[in-house]
Amino acid sequence: MPEGPSIVILKEALAPFEGKKVLSAGGTVQSFDVQLLENKTVRFRTWGKHFLLCFPGFTVRVHFLLFGSYLINERKQTKPRLQLQFKNGEVNFYAGSVVWLEEPLDALYDWSGDIMNDAWSSRKALRKLREIPDTLLCDAILDQTIFAGAGNIFKNEVPWLIRVHPGSKVGNLPVEKRRQMVREIVSFAFRFYQWKKEGVLKRNWNVHTKKECPRCKIPLQKSYMGKTKRRTFYCENCQNKY
Repeated sequence: MPEGPSIVILKEALAPFEGKKVLSAGGTVQSFDVQLLENKTVRFRTWGKHFLLCFPGFTVRVHFLLFGSYLINERKQTKPRLQLQFKNGEVNFYAGSVVWLEEPLDALYDWSGDIMNDAWSSRKALRKLREIPDTLLCDAILDQTIFAGAGNIFKNEVPWLIRVHPGSKVGNLPVEKRRQMVREIVSFAFRFYQWKKEGVLKRNWNVHTKKECPRCKIPLQKSYMGKTKRRTFYCENCQNKY
């Protein structure tokens, strides 16, 4: 599942189509008539893991889920979920979820909860964390209402960076440690973004999918922790459990 930084990179990659008219639209999406997109100009926005195609009066939301992907000026043999053709090229979205939205985006999205948005608010994130004291750290990081854009890589890397066990309860963390977590999530998002653009993201992972703790030189633990039961990598020696 693409995480927030990858969605921002997609927006940048589609800059040549920003403000351009859709000449034709197609795809296997059945929840709405894709021809309604034709002859309309489109602009792009992001919120967390959501990619938003904004047309006059409505929006089409693309969520890649676990297996979604996209190609720009290229095609797979399989039919795309959504295809948009422009005078200067095309974009194809495969798998994932494609949904029609009529509500104003400001009514649907809290931009201050997006870790890569200029409107991001650490203060609000800290307040939301105080409201869920019994939530495990690994679940809190994946909570898109708090950290929109953070995904499983964040859930593994950030706790290791701040030396906190991912199974710690949020309410048990010292106040400064919660502040450190919020700062690190945002900082990691922008490092993730840069590494992804440079093609060196995996090279900079410390514990995600790894077998040994780079600090302690001992085997990492791997478990399926929290509500999502997704893979969690951590070090029992250097990550304190609160």
